[in-house]
Amino acid sequence: QVQLAQSGGGLVQTGGSLRLSCAASGLTFSSIGMAWFRQAPGKGRELVAAIDYNGGRTTYRDSVKGRFTISRDNAKNTLYLQMDKLTPEDTAVYYCAAGRGSGIIGMGPHLDYWGKGALVTVSS
Repeated sequence: QVQLAQSGGGLVQTGGSLRLSCAASGLTFSSIGMAWFRQAPGKGRELVAAIDYNGGRTTYRDSVKGRFTISRDNAKNTLYLQMDKLTPEDTAVYYCAAGRGSGIIGMGPHLDYWGKGALVTVSS
């Protein structure tokens, strides 16, 4: 069974940092792209960042560029999201997800495999 086990999340003050992790099992992690999404109350799930199979290409939504860093360790089958300079607008439930191919394209809300989510709350 495919599992994406998330860790991290919590409460942090504005300007603080947090790192999320997503440990994958049951799939060939090193051959697929991965992504982070987030969902705030009353809003749809939105793409935060994506990374291709070997970390050679990444993409970020404009609002997190320069503040968030997506990375992966294929030897550990683990995806990471380093979040710096957090603001209250970053408050959301964050989900990792597995792509349907090796690249960063096609990363949307209707992927097949998702983590359980981690709540990130940034206080003002």
